[in-house]
Amino acid sequence: MRRIGNALAAFSTRWIPDAFVFAIALTVLVYLLALGLTDHGPITLVDDWYSGFWGLLEFAMQMSLVLVTGYALASSPPAKRGIAALARLPRGPRSAYVLTAAGATLLGMVHWGLGLIAGALLALEVARSCKARGIKVHFPLLAAGGYAGLLVWHSGLSGSAPLLVNTEGHFLEDSIGVLPLSETLLQPFNLVFLAAMLIGAPLLILSMHPRAEQAEELVEERETAGAPARNQAEADNGEGGRGLTGAQRRRERKKQLGRKNGGSSGDRGAGGSRAPAERLMHSRIPVLVVVAAGAVYLVPELVRGGIVGMDLNLLNFTFLMLGLALHGTLAGYAASAAEGARNASSVIVQFPFYAGIMGIMEHSGLLQLIAEWFVSFSTPLTYPFWAMLSAGLVNLAVPSGGGQWAVQGPIVTDAAASLGLAPGVAVMAVAMGDQLTNGIQPFWALPLLALTRLRAGQVLGYTAVVMLFGLVVASLCITFLR
Repeated sequence: MRRIGNALAAFSTRWIPDAFVFAIALTVLVYLLALGLTDHGPITLVDDWYSGFWGLLEFAMQMSLVLVTGYALASSPPAKRGIAALARLPRGPRSAYVLTAAGATLLGMVHWGLGLIAGALLALEVARSCKARGIKVHFPLLAAGGYAGLLVWHSGLSGSAPLLVNTEGHFLEDSIGVLPLSETLLQPFNLVFLAAMLIGAPLLILSMHPRAEQAEELVEERETAGAPARNQAEADNGEGGRGLTGAQRRRERKKQLGRKNGGSSGDRGAGGSRAPAERLMHSRIPVLVVVAAGAVYLVPELVRGGIVGMDLNLLNFTFLMLGLALHGTLAGYAASAAEGARNASSVIVQFPFYAGIMGIMEHSGLLQLIAEWFVSFSTPLTYPFWAMLSAGLVNLAVPSGGGQWAVQGPIVTDAAASLGLAPGVAVMAVAMGDQLTNGIQPFWALPLLALTRLRAGQVLGYTAVVMLFGLVVASLCITFLR
């Protein structure tokens, strides 16, 4: 497994481009496929591309807020102490991989947003803790473990398609009715799949641990900032410190510390007291007012719907309120949120390109062609497998689970009905295929890559191994255990 993992990681690092390049390359590929397989001409396909280009703006903003609010919550002093205590548990590299992958997988089963952000932050903190204690771990492999939750999320409690068809008034209610979770998520084949992934994913990750001399440890940004200002004396004599007296340099350092902590000593009045505007930023009163108002809405919602009823907006609202409460002041929260916002650029820029791909797939009819081709040679026994495989391929171009179900759901449920299959099987076939190819699709890895500052190729070689294991298990389960 070490040789396989290292070989795939070396291949993906060399040949899988940056996530932005991947999005552009996938756009070109889907455009060419639609040009050759559908009746839409080159200009019409460009129109299809643009018609979908802005279709994920709301989703992109929601995902950016997941990243920012999740980062701010995790960087609050109480949360940092809790994550640090958890990160100190591993006594060696193997236990570090198991802890990270098992934690991310469990969180992904509960809620995909929690698995995505908490998994990435757990991988970061475990890497820092191991490095501080002299335990050599391969950081890209640890990050791959932190991404494991996205390979099980659609089979878990926040799965878009199973929850949608369990909601009255959903767009397919006239053809399949309202499907309870007992017909989708709680089917034996799905529960066995989840159990196998919870055990298998961490074991696969630890089995790929490279030799100590080949391990790439976490390198913090400050360690690669360059030679200038390596110590305070150099900083004092460097840019911005020339010609200053010792007292002036000390005052400058105090100002920088104040800015880092969310305030500016330049706003202080005589005698060092804070100005009224700054006192509000550092006061707990505004936070208490906001959090109290948020709790009035949030607590009944969580009691009524639980984690299953939590959509992206409620998740962000929860992260925001908890983050404010744990930071205690607006200044502290603003500083952490600003740091998190630095990592959101990849999400903001790349999501429109994936929306454009979705526009080509849907408007040109390419998606329907792919689904119908798989139906053409399927039988009642084999169709769930082929539907799952087709969903995995479609996920490479339409990586939004809810968006994919909206365009592929009518096709697979009609096919299932014509073959005499229960609609819940079709729902879970799409869900399983959609989640598993996240292992080679960097769309959902963008927040993790932003937080870890790794390239897609450094992680996807390892997650591809977990994906292949998941495909085998899911294929056996959905074929023989339904």
